[in-house]
Amino acid sequence: MKKALAAAAIAAAATSPAFAASFVNGGFESGDLSGWTQGGGYWTGGAIDPAAYQPGGSSYNASYITNTITSAGYDPIAGGTNLSMVRYGDHSVRVNDSNNNYSVSTVSQSVTNYDGTSINFSWAAVLESSHGATDSDNFILRVRDDDSGAILYSAVYNSATNGSIFNQTGSWYWTPWQDVSLTVAQGGNYSIILLASDCPYGGHAGYVYLDGFGTVAGGGGDNGTGGGDGQVPLPGSLALLGAGMVGLGLRRRAK
Repeated sequence: MKKALAAAAIAAAATSPAFAASFVNGGFESGDLSGWTQGGGYWTGGAIDPAAYQPGGSSYNASYITNTITSAGYDPIAGGTNLSMVRYGDHSVRVNDSNNNYSVSTVSQSVTNYDGTSINFSWAAVLESSHGATDSDNFILRVRDDDSGAILYSAVYNSATNGSIFNQTGSWYWTPWQDVSLTVAQGGNYSIILLASDCPYGGHAGYVYLDGFGTVAGGGGDNGTGGGDGQVPLPGSLALLGAGMVGLGLRRRAK
C-alpha cells in the first residue's frame, strides 16, 4: 500500500504545474521595500537607461537612492486632497523625492512561474515644470515578459510633454492614480522596473508613487502569497493524488 501511495504521489508531482509565485510585498504592506531591488544615481544629460541605475550598472550610485515608504495622507505638492499617497491598504512606495539634486531612483522586481493570469498595479506621478522633452524631470515604468522579451506595458513621461492625464498645481504637474491590469500567461516570468529622475541641471524634481502590485485587481498587492485571480485550476498533483488514494481505498475494501 505504501509503495502504491508513493507511486501516486511521484506521478502527481511529475505531471502537475507549479503556479506558486507572485510579486513579493507588492502593496508595500510590510512597511519596507523587502522583495524589491533599489537602484539610483544621478543624471546630467543624455539618454536614461533604467538598467544602468540598477546595482552593478554603469550609472549606479547608492548615495542618490531616495525611495520612501508612505503612509496615509495626501501629497503636499498636488495640494489639498487632490492626490492620496496610498492607493490600497496602508502603504505605497514613493520613488525619488521633491528635492532637485540630479537624483535618479529605481525599484525593480522579477517573478518566475507567476501564479495568476493578470498583473495589476497602480501609479501616480508628480513632476516639476522644467525644460524640454529631452532634459526635464521624468519617469519610466516598464513591465517585461522575460520569456519573450516583449514589453507588456510602458509609461514614459516628462514634465515638458506630460500628456492629458496630468493636472497642474502651481509649477508642478501630477496625475491621479492610474490603475493598470495586464493579461498574462500563468506560469510565465515577468519583471517590472520603475525609474524617476530629476532634471539634469539640479533645478527641478520628479517622483512617482507605486502601489497594489499583484495578481488581483484592486487587491492591494498579495505580498508573495499568490492566489491568482480566481481562475487557478485545481493543481494536477492534488487531483492525481486524490485519485490514487481513492484507488487504494477501493482495493483495500475489495480485500
